[in-house]
Amino acid sequence: MIVEVLPSALDGQRLDRVVALIGDLSRSDAAATIKAGGVEVDGAPATSGKARLTQGQTVRVDPAAFPLPDLPSPEADVEFGVIYEDEAVIVVDKPAGLVVHPGAGNLDGTLVSGLLARFPDVEGVGDDPVRPGIVHRLDAGSSGLLVVARTTDAADVLISQFADHSATRRYDALVWGVPEAPHGIIDAPVGRSKSDPLKMAVVASGRPARTDYRVIGSYTTPALVSRLECRLETGRTHQIRVHLSSINHPLVGDPIYGQRRPTLGLGRPFLHAAELAFDHPVTGERVTFTSPLASDLQAWLDKAEA
Repeated sequence: MIVEVLPSALDGQRLDRVVALIGDLSRSDAAATIKAGGVEVDGAPATSGKARLTQGQTVRVDPAAFPLPDLPSPEADVEFGVIYEDEAVIVVDKPAGLVVHPGAGNLDGTLVSGLLARFPDVEGVGDDPVRPGIVHRLDAGSSGLLVVARTTDAADVLISQFADHSATRRYDALVWGVPEAPHGIIDAPVGRSKSDPLKMAVVASGRPARTDYRVIGSYTTPALVSRLECRLETGRTHQIRVHLSSINHPLVGDPIYGQRRPTLGLGRPFLHAAELAFDHPVTGERVTFTSPLASDLQAWLDKAEA
């Protein structure tokens, strides 16, 4: 069950739009979910998607009532790197721009379709047929490491590790300015923005989120920027991007959370998932994988001056 207390940004919006946002559905699928009896507002079954909501109302959405989706199809032309595979897991090195799984507006050309072509056994792995084998997130604009489960047992183990934070991730980031503290922890809840429901933000009503960062270098040309090593203690949507923007050091190249600063020639946020570690779901052995900085980001650094 998905439960959302309506923020001020969605005050006055139609129920079908709210359900579409919180369920990552199209408007037509949101309307069908309401019609199927899968939505409650303040504990009462909703009957019409046209109803206007007010701030503070509680919307409950039952994913079991979602219309059966069009399942992803294998697509052999989806390009991505594989740095490790065995009978239980695949460790992918994802290029920037590749969407991980189908969603509203992104039905084809995803990593999932590429996985189904190269590793047909991932079909049906896990509880969500649209996201087979997917156990954690990586933004479309980010590059780097992602682990995929090849069996449902492996998926269950990995999901538990990401939930209890025993699976760890290290990211390489470039931010505007130089943080005052060379090492710090940003501990601030992340939830839907009150001013723009399509964005995330640090909000009191959000879910707990912690990002550990360390400054590992700085540059003065073409602008004063710093290279950071970030470690996630939680895995909220857009967490690193939101947290760094909240301390006034947004990612260079970030079109959403970059505070309207210039991109400095980058075509996407400077964020790369450089290291991934977890306990192997079959052997229990601690395994660690690393990925060199993506070529477009490395090319930018090669031209920068300290």
